Amino acid sequence: MFAVRDEQAALDIVQDAMLKLTEKYAQKPAGELPMLFQRILQNTIHDHFRRQKVRTTWTTVLSALGKGDEKDEDFDPLETLPAKSDSNATEDPAAQLEQAQVVGLIEDAIARLPARQREAFLLRYWEELDVAETAAAMGCSEGSVKTHCSRAVAALASMLKGKGIAP
Repeated sequence: MFAVRDEQAALDIVQDAMLKLTEKYAQKPAGELPMLFQRILQNTIHDHFRRQKVRTTWTTVLSALGKGDEKDEDFDPLETLPAKSDSNATEDPAAQLEQAQVVGLIEDAIARLPARQREAFLLRYWEELDVAETAAAMGCSEGSVKTHCSRAVAALASMLKGKGIAP
């Protein structure tokens, strides 16, 4: 009580210290328990002050962001911060929808490729493997990988151009 100057916090700290003592040191002889309890209690008090310092720091930092109206109980100071400008999310819902539709068309076009072309294309351009690594993964020559990739790119360009998507 004297260490933390708050009766409720003191009771919580003593309870936490007792739990730690029983959980970790129940097998110790009874003569050692008072000294262990004192050490655990002191450490728990230090932890309390550390947590309190962190909470105070964040409260101070967040309160510097501004205050909502006195009537506004749901005010969140983090909402006052601007979004990062390098975020890849667009703010325009129409642009988000258009982007999602284009991605869907590209995924459909990739799914319609022949299996070997799709495999070569995904390994080279999605997994970013080089030609030799792709050839080893596919069990074919480097020339075959180049041919499959070239045909896949041409087929994708044709399919997407037919859907109105140009590079």
